Amino acid sequence: MKKIIIGVLGLAIVAFFAFKGEGDKHTDIALGDKAPKAELEMKNTNGEMASLQSEKGENGLLVVFSCNTCPFVIAWEDQYPELYELCAANNVGMIAINSNEAKRDGDDSWKAMKVKAKADKYQFAYVVDTDSELAYAFGATRTPHIYLFDGDMKLTFKGAINDKYENKTKTAGKHYLKDAIGKMVNGEKIDPAITKPMGCTIKKVKV
Repeated sequence: MKKIIIGVLGLAIVAFFAFKGEGDKHTDIALGDKAPKAELEMKNTNGEMASLQSEKGENGLLVVFSCNTCPFVIAWEDQYPELYELCAANNVGMIAINSNEAKRDGDDSWKAMKVKAKADKYQFAYVVDTDSELAYAFGATRTPHIYLFDGDMKLTFKGAINDKYENKTKTAGKHYLKDAIGKMVNGEKIDPAITKPMGCTIKKVKV
């Protein structure tokens, strides 16, 4: 009996650390971390291939985990063109990533993405994250989920675009991302550098 108990405890300990390791693999990247899988090529809605590295500007890269139909994305995406212009003016690249692999046969299909990018006149890359690979590497969980990298591709800000959904009026009073871009390119401290992402869960595939 004693040997059986010890054996069961041993298996429990192994299972605990195996589970812990799997969770760590999908942990959200931290401030100062380099952008993961920066060379990973993904299909862009313009018919070409794109990667984080290819879309990076001299002063950095704005990564937006987005999609086609999430109500939070719809409520925020009117700011995408303005964010793109702000990034372009500051030599910061911008890329939107659709990681909803579990909905690839529906609203977030490749065909639907191309229609959306054309209809909304996206000037930035809008790419397919096959098997949710990049979302897992980042630890991204929401749409939209924002990550801002500097010229060395080190993370300087992550979270929400602004405080729109923290206010009862649903009107933004604090423009986290815009402030972060300005401070980053000017070499100033970003505060806050981490905000809570608000949005729909990314519909990842199980790995």
